[in-house]
Amino acid sequence: MSWDKEVEEIHERRNWAKIQGGEEGVALQHAKGRLTVRERIEIFSQGGVFKEHAPSAGEAIKDENGKIIGYDPANYVVGLAEVGGRTIAVGGEDFSIRGGSPNASGLRKSVYMEEVALEYKVPLVRFMEGGGGSVKGSSGKGRAPAGNPAYTTSRFVSIAEVLGEVPVACAAMGPVAGLPAARLVASHFSVMTEKTSQVLIAGPKLVERALGEDLTKDELGGPDVHLKNGVVDNLAVDEADAIGQIHRFLSYLPQNVHELPPVVPCEDPVDRAEEALLSIVPKDRRKPFNMRKTIKLIVDKDSFFETGRKFGPGQIVGLARLGGRPVGVFANDCHFYAGAMTAEGAQKVRRFIDMCNTFHLPIVALVDEPGFMIGSASEKAATIRHGTAALTAAVQSKVPWASVMVRKAYGVAAAVHFGAKSYTLSWPSVESGALPIEGGVAVAYGRQIAEADDPDALRRELEEKHASAQSPFTAAENFSVHDLIDPRETRAKLNEWLDWSWPKLKYLTGPYQATYRP
Repeated sequence: MSWDKEVEEIHERRNWAKIQGGEEGVALQHAKGRLTVRERIEIFSQGGVFKEHAPSAGEAIKDENGKIIGYDPANYVVGLAEVGGRTIAVGGEDFSIRGGSPNASGLRKSVYMEEVALEYKVPLVRFMEGGGGSVKGSSGKGRAPAGNPAYTTSRFVSIAEVLGEVPVACAAMGPVAGLPAARLVASHFSVMTEKTSQVLIAGPKLVERALGEDLTKDELGGPDVHLKNGVVDNLAVDEADAIGQIHRFLSYLPQNVHELPPVVPCEDPVDRAEEALLSIVPKDRRKPFNMRKTIKLIVDKDSFFETGRKFGPGQIVGLARLGGRPVGVFANDCHFYAGAMTAEGAQKVRRFIDMCNTFHLPIVALVDEPGFMIGSASEKAATIRHGTAALTAAVQSKVPWASVMVRKAYGVAAAVHFGAKSYTLSWPSVESGALPIEGGVAVAYGRQIAEADDPDALRRELEEKHASAQSPFTAAENFSVHDLIDPRETRAKLNEWLDWSWPKLKYLTGPYQATYRP
């Protein structure tokens, strides 16, 4: 007597589960220009092994003789992928079944996903495409869900815990609403596809019913909306690009907070001196320059990976390498508000600093900060509160921090670019102080300028006088910086600093903790 019949049924159930929404459901998914979740996982795995958890979860449909004639699979896939020698928890909604709205077993598997990453201390990747809950309940048969026992731990606990333990990256591959939308933003990196994804608290029908707003999914929560408000970090041209960006993001980060960031071989000379750096900052202090080009001339070639470019655009954040070692890079884009820190920019910077501290990434700040953005719109946006929260994050930072003063460093906002014990380098193009020259002169000499025979001439004279007094040579003489350097020396100096600092990272492993922030 053997268990052949039962074992045959196991394989039969597994095969049924992989059918997903059936040929018709899969074809409809492809017709929308979107892959299925299993296809996404296969591309992500890059030919590696994917070990699915609970592959036969679902509900069997049997005839009167007990024979399986159909199957309602769990519409959430989760498991462990082996990619490039790393184990990664990966999964997501199966939109070909119920439009991604969770059925009973799918809901349980989605809740389980964070537990997998926490249990095995591995990065978590979610491919998001789902509509959240339904008034029909998770059974989809018109019955209200029974609900969990009162003593059950909230499913949101693991969603929060995983952010402090392992890298989390998410991609919106289609419409994402409700709880899936919350899961999407509960990440360290998020990306959405250009033509096929939307992120929504609620869809158009509910919004129209509740508020009378008649909008499309794209108008409510398309990329144009969420790249600018910071809900998602990056845009991908298609699903393959989104998956590639996630791979690249994870390449800078450790498996978990108990390990150090991965160091890769580097053929780029650590003392490479780029001649272009000598003239990249114009002599005319009113002319802008290209900070992204500046970054790329300093870090390892082709290693800069920017995130959140359209949110708070006056501030630049991203990941890079120096001598093969991952670092976080924080800088200013003077093409937006002269690089001033807005409320949005401060939020982006605060989140970035916390992420670097969570995963033990040294921070390199290239400083061209004229101060917090001013004006009525800035006051209404609570810029000072968000800016002070970013400042608190900076001074509470535990990771090694190097600040390269490139041009401007004014006001309280400038302090956000310096950790508690920054290694500070200065270029000869630097000007710094409590206020930018133009504003400071206008405040301090307003009456004299107004009463002068030639106000414009006096204003220029005073601005030039105070600008000359803010010489970086004076700061170097007073030991206000660690070194005043030739800009071409920047890469070599930062690699030297990282040689000294990298050994300290082993003392920072474990969860990052900070106190209350404004």
